Amino acid sequence: MTQTIKSHTKTTRLVTAAIMLALATVLSMVKVIQMPLGGSITLLSMLPICIISIKYGVKFGLATSFAYSLIQLALDFSSALSWGLSKQALITCFLVDYILAFSVLGLAGAFRKKRYMGICLGIAMAITLRFLCHVVSGGVVFDIWCEWDNAWVYSVAYNGAFMLPEMIITMVAACAMMKLPQMNSVLSE
Repeated sequence: MTQTIKSHTKTTRLVTAAIMLALATVLSMVKVIQMPLGGSITLLSMLPICIISIKYGVKFGLATSFAYSLIQLALDFSSALSWGLSKQALITCFLVDYILAFSVLGLAGAFRKKRYMGICLGIAMAITLRFLCHVVSGGVVFDIWCEWDNAWVYSVAYNGAFMLPEMIITMVAACAMMKLPQMNSVLSE
């Protein structure tokens, strides 16, 4: 009997993660604003990945967000190859701008035990870490395109132009959703 319950729980987690990955992927294709050199403001594409981390914990959230990073890389792969980067710069871009940047979304559940404020703080932290990954990539890899004197200032400005609105939209939606009584049953394991 116990083995059946464990198997059901694992299956439920995997199915839930698959549904949220699919939802996040579809939402990532709904671009409110597309930036010219990559990045966009999407329709809450990070929220489903954050919800998985909040519901099942950081370990499962990181595994799910890593899968999401691979999906995002696959979707943008041909575009990234057209940027004219060296092999080293391209590999660094793939690792920092995709794998690391999207994987950190799995940290959203870090403070989930603190309920509402912890959940909002965790989501804010995860999105901020994603922003910092993009800034590092911009400062290191994409300085070849920078027309400013300081590539790091440019990277903060460029990535902030889409990540700040994305963060605000996601935070408002997440905090509003977490106030709904229905979310208690969704977030309980």
